[in-house]
Amino acid sequence: MAEEQARTAAPRRRTLSREAVLRAAVELADEAGGRGTPTMRALAERLGVEAMSLYHHVRNKEALLDGMVDLVFGEIELPPPDGEWRDALRLRSVSAREVLIRHRWAIGLMDSRRNPGPATLRHHDAVLGRLRTGGFSVAGAAHAFSVLDSYVYGFALQELSLPFDASGDAGELAELAASITADLPPDAFPHLTELITEHALKPDYAYADEFTVGLDLVLDGLAERRSAWP
Repeated sequence: MAEEQARTAAPRRRTLSREAVLRAAVELADEAGGRGTPTMRALAERLGVEAMSLYHHVRNKEALLDGMVDLVFGEIELPPPDGEWRDALRLRSVSAREVLIRHRWAIGLMDSRRNPGPATLRHHDAVLGRLRTGGFSVAGAAHAFSVLDSYVYGFALQELSLPFDASGDAGELAELAASITADLPPDAFPHLTELITEHALKPDYAYADEFTVGLDLVLDGLAERRSAWP
């Protein structure tokens, strides 16, 4: 009887899956705030298992990173297959930036993987396909994809690096502006002062809003060049 009670009281071994391992790894990386990806030991501790049990689901750290990146790509909204191509690519690009801001550790890894997963391949194929049905040649689709991602990734990286809340904390931005300009002669940098006082310090200003302004400029340029690429 005592032996049966002991067996009943013993903790049950946690059942792992590849998806559970990858999602826990993404959570840890998000919590680290861009300071790197988790070690296998830290991941095992989060899951409450021995580190060696992880290797039944991901064979090494590189495979873990492959899977984490694929999960992130899977969060990006695919461009709709119908409608105007600019609207479709705009929707996808806005979604991509939002995902990169959410997973700030991922920017440097998104296109670095040698073994891309199914969500990554599906994403790339959908973007290229939407450009092709939008009238771009094969080379033109390659050019457009490169330009779009350079803008999206670059903006997200800059946004995450800013020393203030890019989503529109006016008080924080005003405090930073005051600290920068406090010891400057009034006419030392007139254009910078003008930008700060007449644009950035407006109550409704948010640096994040600059993203769609630039994105529309990129899409305008691609539309103008589309027929010129062989």
